[in-house]
Amino acid sequence: MRTRLLAPLVLLLTGALLSPTTATAGPERPEPVATAAEPAAAPGWTPPLSTRGRWIVDAEGRRFKLKSGNWHGSSGTWNGSGPEDDPANNHAGEVGRRAPLGLDRKPMGEIIADFRELGLNSVRLPFSNQMIDDTRPVTGLAANPELNGLRPLEVFDRAVRALTDAGFAVILNNHSTASRWCCGVDGSERWNSGQTTREWVDDWVLLAKRYRANPRVVGADLRNEVRRDVWDDPNWGLGDAHDWAAAAQEAGDRILTEADPELLIMIEGINWAGIPVDGFWRDRPHLKPVATLSHTLVRSHKLVYAAHYYGYTGPRHSGATGIGETSDPRYRDLGRTELFAEMQRSSAYVANTPDRHFTAPVWISEFGVAKDAGAVDRAWFTDTVDFLVANDLDFAYWPVVGFHENDRGNQWGLVRYDADGARRSVLDPDDWRSAAWRALTSAAGRQGVVEPVRTWSMLKGTHADANRSLRAAADWDSGARKLTCPDDQRLIGISQRGQGGLCTDAGAPDLGAPGTLRTVTSEAGVTTDWARGFTKYQCAEGQFMTGYSVRGNRVSAVLCSPARIALAGPGRTLWDDRGDSRPSSGEGGDYATGFYKAQCRADEYAAGIAFSTTIGRAGTPDALYCRGLPG
Repeated sequence: MRTRLLAPLVLLLTGALLSPTTATAGPERPEPVATAAEPAAAPGWTPPLSTRGRWIVDAEGRRFKLKSGNWHGSSGTWNGSGPEDDPANNHAGEVGRRAPLGLDRKPMGEIIADFRELGLNSVRLPFSNQMIDDTRPVTGLAANPELNGLRPLEVFDRAVRALTDAGFAVILNNHSTASRWCCGVDGSERWNSGQTTREWVDDWVLLAKRYRANPRVVGADLRNEVRRDVWDDPNWGLGDAHDWAAAAQEAGDRILTEADPELLIMIEGINWAGIPVDGFWRDRPHLKPVATLSHTLVRSHKLVYAAHYYGYTGPRHSGATGIGETSDPRYRDLGRTELFAEMQRSSAYVANTPDRHFTAPVWISEFGVAKDAGAVDRAWFTDTVDFLVANDLDFAYWPVVGFHENDRGNQWGLVRYDADGARRSVLDPDDWRSAAWRALTSAAGRQGVVEPVRTWSMLKGTHADANRSLRAAADWDSGARKLTCPDDQRLIGISQRGQGGLCTDAGAPDLGAPGTLRTVTSEAGVTTDWARGFTKYQCAEGQFMTGYSVRGNRVSAVLCSPARIALAGPGRTLWDDRGDSRPSSGEGGDYATGFYKAQCRADEYAAGIAFSTTIGRAGTPDALYCRGLPG
């Protein structure tokens, strides 16, 4: 949720005072509730979901635009001190009772019916890690008395079931470590705040398994608003304990291999880094680092990137007022043209740039504004909605549910209930947001069947193996750094240094055939001297390269896969020892920034690598042997 970061001294004090609440671990977890075989309302889509380029599609290949809302509460509304059921100790006086907000005021089925009326087709459902093992019974849900006495996880189960039975797609969102309001220096800044990375991933595997039998649970939004803690910034690719890109890779791959291969994996960028004080470096990177380091999951077509925007935050503004506030503009201070350029630069380019390794759907999974907002915030919201419509982006409003008393109080919710369940809605005639909301939810955008597009995926083995194959042995070249494409793609590009690789399915989707992948460490398969004076590792006739390995920057082996079609096309040699040898189109994008690269054309496949250890040579991958695909 909305981030406020403070000055260094206040950060230090806050970090010491606001350590996460320890979850009460029960001896065993309750079993999930059963899901209806068919939804009560025809949803107009068929699970599971996957991606085709920048679009999310259903099992029939039809575009499924996420028109989502955030139904918060299970991740906590408590501010961190005092009795948890006292409104004074909860954000905006709204007591969630460790359950989706509003269940004390309105029957769950009626709340979900209101979601349908809003035009939503999906719900982002936040949870905390503490929620999973919290054995304290939920109380105070007067409008849903059958839920009282259940554990928070059991209430969460019933919300998931009710939503999916009504035809909604559900995206699980790990919002925080402890069950308390997010987001600042609160003990939940990173995925491994208050817990280890292993514990965090284990929780994800557990939940993904828990809902695996429910096909309308479609996504895992790995972590909310990764940001700086007291001492350290998160990073994207440094390979240390604060490397969010690496942690997300690990979680996504384990979810897909150990729990549910059909889930979409949603990865937010870095929400905040640096010290929010004038004179110090600070930034809100969002998805900018994805251009040079994107994710390649073990299952292709399952990756969605996400970002959050609020009017009072900014590209270099933390969102704070007073302590922690800087002179940087907030998003609401930007003119329409400048705002559009910033949103394109920081996130939307990922969806709007086709045919690159980073091309993926972008889900603006949080944005919102209050009914009682001033003119500047109103203009920002209208412009933001216009941007979402113009770029046909998936979205999730924060929050769907809020409270009101005589239409007063926190006015951010799309639907707000008073203590008796009386509703106010964004669709009411007196709500200025109504026109923009109706325009957003009714915008046509891309519809119907989306034809498959060619896929490009980058490999980066700088800090760890980039083994994205389920067929390849985990350690197919022991002791070497391994780069392996997903099983439905082939290797098409290498880098001389930097341990980079590019995979694709262009021209030959699912090229691989059943059979053993072969590790090549000799010249036994060489059929012609395509790199005179160099040692050549080449796949046998009828096979193609799906990976390679290095020790440092020195070639160790190539990994070859049998093909489902005959491969014996003419070959050519591309050299990367003195510069790039890549298609002029730039297809695939820069997969090894700052290093020389060799990349076959899309109508070719890579068949071998050449290197030399003579004087002046270091055994680096200096040449790539490309052969033409049939037809």
